Amino acid sequence: MLNPATIIERAKISSLYRSILNWSVDRMVPFNKPHGFKILEFGDDFITTRIPYQKRNFNHIRGLHACALATLSEFTTGFLLLQKLDISKYRLIMKRLEMDYHYQGKMDATAKFRISNDWIDEKIVNPLLHDEAVVVICEVKIHDRAGNHLTTGQVHWQIKNWEKVKTKIVS
Repeated sequence: MLNPATIIERAKISSLYRSILNWSVDRMVPFNKPHGFKILEFGDDFITTRIPYQKRNFNHIRGLHACALATLSEFTTGFLLLQKLDISKYRLIMKRLEMDYHYQGKMDATAKFRISNDWIDEKIVNPLLHDEAVVVICEVKIHDRAGNHLTTGQVHWQIKNWEKVKTKIVS
């Protein structure tokens, strides 16, 4: 059986492994499964995800629901951060989510997010050498298939070294 790290690495270049990854993510994050989010592409420094224009994601006027778009912003940024950080060393918790809505979504839409290793070192790794926790703001934009800018999300993630976490994990 392949381990998750192998699936993630292979999914960067293989549509088959991207399908396996999306299937796995639906089971690891069951709250998001009804939305039908999909990872379309990603690499070491970027990710593109999709929210389908389907009834489950509609608001009362048959547009993409504000909360579904916000959840896609959280998922997109969180997935790339977790992929870039050593999750056995760092805990990641969303602290705040700010959304600006620019245009009503009436078709499939994609979220794009990009960060570099230098950004990770400057904003997370180096500050955690002397701070107990850091909060990073990840900006993600969502556009529909026609190129309309639907949202800009500012996802505030608190990151802490597991050794500094005081809350016990209940199993």
